[in-house]
Amino acid sequence: MSIFQIDGKNFIFNGEPIQIISGAMHYFRVVPEYWKDRLLKLKACGLNTVEAYVPWNLHEPKPGQFYFEGLEDIVRFIKTAGELGLHVIVRPGPYICAEWEFGGFPPWLLQDSDIRLRCYDVSYLEKVDRYFDALLSRLKPLQCTNGGPIIAMQVENEYGSYGNDKKYLNYLKEGMIRRGIDVLLFTSDGPTDEMLQAGTLPDVFKTVNFGSRPEEGFGKLLEYQADQPLMCMEFWNGWFDHWGAPHHTRDADDAADALDQMLQAGASVNFYMFHGGTSFGFMNGANYNEGLAPTVNSYDYDAAISESGDLTDKYYTYQKVISKYAEIDDGILPPPIPKKAYGKVSLDQHAGLFESLDQLSEPIQRTCPEPMEKLGQNYGYILYRNQVSGPRKENSLLIQDLHDRALVFLDGEFQGIVERDQKELLKLDIPNETAQLDILVENLGRINYGRRLKDYKGITEGVYLGTHFLFDWTIFPLPMEDLSGLSFRNSETNNCPGFFRGTLDIDTPADTFLRTDGWKKGIAFINGFNLGRYWEIGPTKTMYIPAPLLKAGKNEIVIFEMEGADNLTVEFVDKPDLG
Repeated sequence: MSIFQIDGKNFIFNGEPIQIISGAMHYFRVVPEYWKDRLLKLKACGLNTVEAYVPWNLHEPKPGQFYFEGLEDIVRFIKTAGELGLHVIVRPGPYICAEWEFGGFPPWLLQDSDIRLRCYDVSYLEKVDRYFDALLSRLKPLQCTNGGPIIAMQVENEYGSYGNDKKYLNYLKEGMIRRGIDVLLFTSDGPTDEMLQAGTLPDVFKTVNFGSRPEEGFGKLLEYQADQPLMCMEFWNGWFDHWGAPHHTRDADDAADALDQMLQAGASVNFYMFHGGTSFGFMNGANYNEGLAPTVNSYDYDAAISESGDLTDKYYTYQKVISKYAEIDDGILPPPIPKKAYGKVSLDQHAGLFESLDQLSEPIQRTCPEPMEKLGQNYGYILYRNQVSGPRKENSLLIQDLHDRALVFLDGEFQGIVERDQKELLKLDIPNETAQLDILVENLGRINYGRRLKDYKGITEGVYLGTHFLFDWTIFPLPMEDLSGLSFRNSETNNCPGFFRGTLDIDTPADTFLRTDGWKKGIAFINGFNLGRYWEIGPTKTMYIPAPLLKAGKNEIVIFEMEGADNLTVEFVDKPDLG
């Protein structure tokens, strides 16, 4: 049993003052085989603590069905950190932001149209309670008070950026205590009056989040908490990327200077991020400012440890600063993980999407188009089909409140793309008495931050063609969870949307990166594992493939391409291209 507590302006661990130097690493963004490697690298830089969010949507993908194995084995991750001599800070949500799909919320919450998120709503809190029952019972034995490495846990997450429901915050706090959480509880918010007033509780330790000007950030915190330790819970030393926008980087010396100022002032700090990892599959989130801005799958974050585990210039710059305040043990660094360029692979087998619907989906009949969540679908794509009358020319097609991006077809012929918030309407000519209208909608990632958090996906209102709404829809949910039923044929066609398959034959698995030059937009699978999205607009041009996803011998690579390819090859290279 150990005690981590506050004594005046100091943190105390087992009777001795301690300055927390922590780094964020998300177990769910790193394959489990690499957890130890990344944690050792974190510790070798001089850090004594690792911090991690907990994504509710991964642990309860369906109501009442909990998963805590493999990538979701948070207990193993925490125990591994403890075995390496690291303290652990846990941020269990229920909301985490983290540029993660829906901020960590499971999409099935939206089956209830009346639910109110992140407030004292009984329907919402009933589901939070079920999640906390499952999660906190696993974390309770891992607290330092029970001999484990967890020294602190967060109440909600940056709540002052969203709401001011103190009854809700207190309910979460009391729920954690009632379930046996007895380590230090804290909140984290931006260093502004507005956020600190709304997002904190009077009897809960307060921390602040910022990327620069530590004196200013801590100065505001001191106005609300003058007699306790200073801590930056999120030191933003890098940033994340959106599709179609430049890749973000930050000068290492600039970030190190801010770090030095904090440590010299005696403050504790948590790097956000120290190792970012990858948002595999459909787990990227999105922001909404003037329009939807989905986040790329790479969560490299320009962090000290790169997406693929390499030590960057920032790592060594930070290490030099930290060495002034803590002991450094370079001897524990693991050897670099090898990376290989396996070359080009031809994807010469094809299965068309429309021809494969029977293998991928059970059709659902609805009078009106329904969003994914109302049909029990969490992620992926959804196809809406309607029989429209003709002949008629230049009918305007309005997909009302589209979330997020649609490809439109008439009798299988591509007509155009419609995007969320698009003002210009698509014009359709129907030359015959009837035509089959297909609208393939992609969920680009649910919004993870801000007031538009309640983000249904698919067609959320209706479809207006010419002078009237269309009714009587056949809907095909396409979560892309299992492609094993697809029937591929040897073909050199680039007919899209469709699936393209090839084989990578290797002797020894090593980390590698998939380049999709010449392909426009889609998702990629290796041995059935969803790597995530590619999109020709960048900035990301490669997809990281950790060696544990590969095997000696034949490896199946499948691409789902929506719009068409200039060539039917992909390339496995040994270096990332993040833009």
